[in-house]
Amino acid sequence: MQTVTADHINMRYTAGKTITEALKDISFSVEKGELFGIIGPDGAGKTTLFRILTTLLLPDSGNATVEGLDIVKDFRRIRNRVGYMPGRFSLYQDLTVQENLEFFASIFNTSVQDSYSLIEDIYRQLEPYKKRKAGKLSGGMKQKLALCCALIHKPAVLFLDEPTTGVDAVSRKEFWEMLHRLKKEEITIVVSTAYMDEASLCDRVALMQKGVLLRVDTPQAIINSFGKPLWAVKADDMFHLLQVIKADARVESCFPFGQYHHVVLKGNENESMLRQITGKEPLTGIEIRTIAPGIEDCFIALIKE
Repeated sequence: MQTVTADHINMRYTAGKTITEALKDISFSVEKGELFGIIGPDGAGKTTLFRILTTLLLPDSGNATVEGLDIVKDFRRIRNRVGYMPGRFSLYQDLTVQENLEFFASIFNTSVQDSYSLIEDIYRQLEPYKKRKAGKLSGGMKQKLALCCALIHKPAVLFLDEPTTGVDAVSRKEFWEMLHRLKKEEITIVVSTAYMDEASLCDRVALMQKGVLLRVDTPQAIINSFGKPLWAVKADDMFHLLQVIKADARVESCFPFGQYHHVVLKGNENESMLRQITGKEPLTGIEIRTIAPGIEDCFIALIKE
């Protein structure tokens, strides 16, 4: 059963004489109980898409549904069935943790106790700080409080806009563990992130760049479609190495990735050709090895198509 659908969504912003196409012909669907990721860098259009799906913005054209309800005609009913956690912390910073929870519960005519079974795991982590003002919480705790407030009315669909941006690695891991526990409650989760490594934690992902969906599939299917050998290359002078590789016409792509540069060659070129390329200059400490592609490699390849 499709819980979220977007059908040819388009959105433009106008600033003076400049027109920005934030979304260009966006179409996809999310199945009930799925953990669906919208993956893309800043400026990809993720937040605009989320605001449309949560009835906060109207698209210029196209239509969308949430739980079978039209985002324009049925916006009031949709707002009672979805939870939305925006990218920027938007709770009341001068209220305590407990006061924020009780306030959002009152908006939906429910109580913290009524929703306790759903938010219990998260609430237990917040409980030692329940009398602390929200503005004094750490980044990770702020995100957990925001998630609790988004779940307080037991939504059928949960929209999370870049929930792990700016939090530490441990908090990121804990947050995704919480999402997988929520998924067992048959809540449909749509989450956006700029962290490519988080794509593997989703059932399916949509890769997005400059308002365009590049590919929608499972993370493994996207990786399996890469189709060319990928090389990890390093040298003592990494900047010079990058210049040498990029300057060669036999190179399809080369970009920095941690301690290595990831390189794809054109045609059927192999390691011996890559060694010829890197051997043209007096580079030292050359290391070349084949590696399996990741989502980020696939994303860059799709951008270049």
